[in-house]
Amino acid sequence: MHNKYTPIDDYDYKMIESYIDKPEVTQWYVNAFRKFSVNGVDVMRWHWSWWAFFGSVFYLLYRKAYLAAGGLFVLVIVSGIIPFGSFILWILSGGYAPYFVYKTYKEKRLEVEEMIEDEDKRYETMQLVGGYNDWAIWLGVLVHVFIWGALFSMLGFILALFGFAMSNVQ
Repeated sequence: MHNKYTPIDDYDYKMIESYIDKPEVTQWYVNAFRKFSVNGVDVMRWHWSWWAFFGSVFYLLYRKAYLAAGGLFVLVIVSGIIPFGSFILWILSGGYAPYFVYKTYKEKRLEVEEMIEDEDKRYETMQLVGGYNDWAIWLGVLVHVFIWGALFSMLGFILALFGFAMSNVQ
């Protein structure tokens, strides 16, 4: 059986490495991106990422996939209405969010290749348009601290209210 995934040559590897801008995780993204291109056709496939699982919208913001992050944010809001909807979406984002990073990479790559002939300039430009946002990590931490703080405050309020009600019963 032949390998149906599109091979990654040296140029493709360097383009991905430039876009990701973190050499220590480049191979993980290369493996994921190979999986999303079957015989040259883009296919949404499951590729697990713990960072996407725990980070959800913030993972996509970190990787500069802004449109996908906006769509996922809307889904997060809507899924809160459905029982276990947020949990299901959390799992789905862990498996499918890397695909949206791939799609963003492909869009940026096509744009760069249309405008720039020189390979070295392409790598340099991919590094500038790609990369990551450190602020997304801090935003994610702040939002999580706020949410957990609000949940514990509500729990404390409910327990205090319950204790007050029980003391009035006697």
